Amino acid sequence: MKNKSDKISRRSFIGKTGAVAAGLTVVPSYVVSGLGHKAPSDKLNIAGIGVGGMGNSDLMALKDTENIVAVCDVDWAYAKKNMDAYSKAKQYWDFRKMYDEMGKDIDAVVIATADHTHAITAANAIDMGKHVYVQKPLTHTVYESRLLTKLAAKNKVATQMGNQGASLEGVNKVIEWIQNGEIGEVTRVEAFTDRPIWPQGLNRPEEMPVPDTLNWDLFIGPAKMRPYNSIYTPWNFRGWWDFGTGALGDMACHILHPVFAGLKLTYPTKVQGSSTLLLTDCAPNAEMVKLVYPAREDRSDYKIKLPEVEVTWYDGGLQPMKPEGWPEGRDMNHHGGGVIFHGTKDKLICGCYGRAPWLLSGRTPDVAETERRVTVNHEMDWARACKENPESRMKPKSDFSEAGPFNEMVVMGVLAVRLQGLNKELEWDGEKMEFTNIGDNEELKIVLEDNFSIKDGHPTFNKVWTDPMNAKEFASEMIKHTYRDGWSIPDMPK
Repeated sequence: MKNKSDKISRRSFIGKTGAVAAGLTVVPSYVVSGLGHKAPSDKLNIAGIGVGGMGNSDLMALKDTENIVAVCDVDWAYAKKNMDAYSKAKQYWDFRKMYDEMGKDIDAVVIATADHTHAITAANAIDMGKHVYVQKPLTHTVYESRLLTKLAAKNKVATQMGNQGASLEGVNKVIEWIQNGEIGEVTRVEAFTDRPIWPQGLNRPEEMPVPDTLNWDLFIGPAKMRPYNSIYTPWNFRGWWDFGTGALGDMACHILHPVFAGLKLTYPTKVQGSSTLLLTDCAPNAEMVKLVYPAREDRSDYKIKLPEVEVTWYDGGLQPMKPEGWPEGRDMNHHGGGVIFHGTKDKLICGCYGRAPWLLSGRTPDVAETERRVTVNHEMDWARACKENPESRMKPKSDFSEAGPFNEMVVMGVLAVRLQGLNKELEWDGEKMEFTNIGDNEELKIVLEDNFSIKDGHPTFNKVWTDPMNAKEFASEMIKHTYRDGWSIPDMPK
């Protein structure tokens, strides 16, 4: 096992990765990246970052046709078995050291770390000219989503977000049915998930000793340092705001994708959130978010207009009310969630990943296929794109040109929930990435601890609140995080 304290300095990382990026034209021919020089039968050299859970699943989908040359994880108790399965791959704790040492030998990177480190690992890889596959949610913030979108376009790399439903038949049908006018114009959508299935709504836990097999400093990465507790990782990171995005980030990237793609959404203009008890550190047990999207321009490929639409999200066990005509006894939850498109002519319902779409009227549409069908898995469709010339590349189904703006929709829901204490509908300028109706002097308080107890048979409420915070500054920090010293991402391309 490598010494987990092995790190590279920030200066060394920036200097050496910059040199690697500048020297892409002199790498060996078998690792030429993104230049259209690879035949489909050639193998990519792929590095995996975060290989204890979904990262291993993604690599397993690629290992038979591509070369896994490096694996990286901060938790070797959780990931070491998976790391050892790739016998020819060099093992790392720190992705920066891996990029420094192996940058010239890597064509592409698969990233499945905690949400808060998706952007920093991906952005630096893209800046080196590497193709990237990033698990959902794409990023932790709106700014990071915009950054990855622009960096990918600038560097002409192949990209894919790990919302695998984008490559399945259900999403294709939803898009084609809406496109063909089968349910009329859509002005309202409701969607939900049955998650979370990890702990949420918790006070910050007490400090525990850090296991020798975990590099806690590397797990924290660009976030603010906090004492270790085993409840944070592995997997449970999703419920903690500094590391995850709650049920929204975990499942909305699967469930809302046919909504975003089918209705050709862009940036919302208004957002509003509510939830069970909101805490500073931990996501609430249940949430409801409303996003309003403006009318989109008429499209030649759509037989309907695309008017203003209101999208409402529920999680934590909440579901929309069943519309009139709903079949008695039919469960709305299909594989972890569902969507109802309310059209002027009919209602379209589908499950998580766009699964098994159907119309409330009972009619089965017969429409032409306009969407590309993926005949391999989601990961292999990305690998195929990595080998194609960027000037003629057929984009994967969740390329960052779509996944980036879509992910902004998802993390916008987190912003709406965390700013609910302002008690108003928030107005959003998508181009500028800012709220336009939060005043310079508005303040916000959030519960630090919920010390509810029963004393002598009576409920006792003893909430501890933050001091009043400037709401505009708080919102700005959530839109674009301030990274911890030693951690950085490339500048936003113009």
